[in-house]
Amino acid sequence: MSPYDPSAFPPFAVTVDLVVLTVRRHALCALAVRRGEPPFQGRWALPGGFVRDDEDLTAAAARELVEETGLCAHDPAAPAQDNGAHLEQLGTYGDPKRDPRMRVVSVAHLALAPDLPAPRAGGDAHSARWAPVEALLNQNGYGREGELPAPLAFDHARILADGVERARSKIEYSSLATAFCPPEFTVGELRRVYEAVWGVALDPRNFHRKVTGTPGFLVPTGGTTTRQGGRPAQLFRAGGATLLNPPMLRPEV
Repeated sequence: MSPYDPSAFPPFAVTVDLVVLTVRRHALCALAVRRGEPPFQGRWALPGGFVRDDEDLTAAAARELVEETGLCAHDPAAPAQDNGAHLEQLGTYGDPKRDPRMRVVSVAHLALAPDLPAPRAGGDAHSARWAPVEALLNQNGYGREGELPAPLAFDHARILADGVERARSKIEYSSLATAFCPPEFTVGELRRVYEAVWGVALDPRNFHRKVTGTPGFLVPTGGTTTRQGGRPAQLFRAGGATLLNPPMLRPEV
């Protein structure tokens, strides 16, 4: 058996790309950054970067998340905490031509967090923004007001679409929707998360009956709030259940 020769194999780089989703103004939004250098200079893209020699993939994704949003990742098996985000591996993308510079394999990660503040990318507010996923995935491309639309850089449209579908499917059978909510929230606020992620309108009474009747999904805090206007609404926090039984199936559209 001949000895292993590393030089016999072509070198390639590994990156992590982040699909960071939040709900802003009742719409599902993703973090987009404008590329400041080639390739695809000036085009919008997902945040991410190259994996360093001394870090594993999860550490690289968590580092990029902190640098881009100031959020710390936490245990994927638990609901989001203050200043924390749900972070999980989404998929691996390795088309030989996905990056014109060299062979680059990207391991994409999905991050979910409650309503996040305006992003700051390198001190330039114009180079990072929250954008509705529908706009980012428009078949004619994406551009801010006054810009010519262009597709997202690299294969980021595909990665973003995969991340959105992962989120949409996971909130059916898991408690992941609470990762978009603050530590204490109302059933109405949770319903608006489902509506934003699924892109559908839900019957309030039917939704309330389902989520409060699902064992371990929600736990009453004993408090109320009037932040949504009207009569005081009961506050809940995420329960201990990670899988929902029965699941919250999204409506047929």
